[in-house]
Order: sequence, then structure tokens, then C-alpha cells
Amino acid sequence: MPIPFLVAILAAAAPLLALGFEYWPGLAPCALCLWQRWPYWVAAGLAVLAGLLPQPGRVWLLRAAAAAVAVSGAIAALHLGVEQGWWPSPLPACLAPSVGASVSVDDLLRNMTPLPSKPCDEPAYLIPGLPVSIAGMNLIYALLLSAWILRRASREAAGR
Repeated sequence: MPIPFLVAILAAAAPLLALGFEYWPGLAPCALCLWQRWPYWVAAGLAVLAGLLPQPGRVWLLRAAAAAVAVSGAIAALHLGVEQGWWPSPLPACLAPSVGASVSVDDLLRNMTPLPSKPCDEPAYLIPGLPVSIAGMNLIYALLLSAWILRRASREAAGR
């Protein structure tokens, strides 16, 4: 199998696996979880394009795919910091609504977002007893995958 198409499969596997965890075992995603998925889709699309192009364009698209995967890793690192309480989430969907004296219950109910229902600072653990949250697993996967893609792109550029 050509490397670009393998990259596309590996990049698409992460968000598809995360979607599968929503249905079984029923893990609800938070807003940061959902944000981590989009760069993988970008990487998969870039990798498919790389598979359709000749050599010079292929290498640059593979490097761009690696950068997209690294972006997901950066979002995962941000999410991990939110889970650990090192900093607050920058996304308004992750923050609890502030209640002032002039805010009515009807206004609060009207402004509630239906999804995601899980707070971003609450880690989700997939494997019991393993103290690595799904955001942590995504960070590890993104770092390994982006490094592997860059290595393969370098080999493609060298003609190996």
C-alpha cells in the first residue's frame, strides 16, 4: 500500500475510533475532544491528495498532513492541561455559565448548549487502572503519528 494512503487510514482512524467510543462504551465527548478530531480529517484529506500527486507535491502534502496531526496533538496537550487544572479552557462551551443577580433561570436554560454535555476539565479514562486519559492517549498518538509521517516524507524526498 502506498504510504500516503496508509497515512490517510491512520489519520482517519483516530476520529473514527473516538466516535466509536461515544457509542461503546458510551463516553461523552467535551468541546475540546471534538476539536481534536478535525485536524485528523484534514490530515487524511491531505494524505489522499498526496497519493494522487507526483513526487515533489507528495512530499509537501505529507509534511502538511504531519503538521495537521501535530495540531491535534497540540489541542490534546491543551486539553490535558485543562483536565489537570493547570489552566482554564479557552472554549466558552467548556466553561460553566456565570450566574449574576440579573440573570433569570429562563435565560440560563435558553443559553445552554445541547452538546457537548461533558465538562472539559473532567478526564475520560478508557482503560481502567491506566492513569492516561483519552486526551493523553491522543497526545501520544498524534506525536508518534506526526513523527512517523515526517520520517516517511523525508524518505520519499530522498527517493527511498
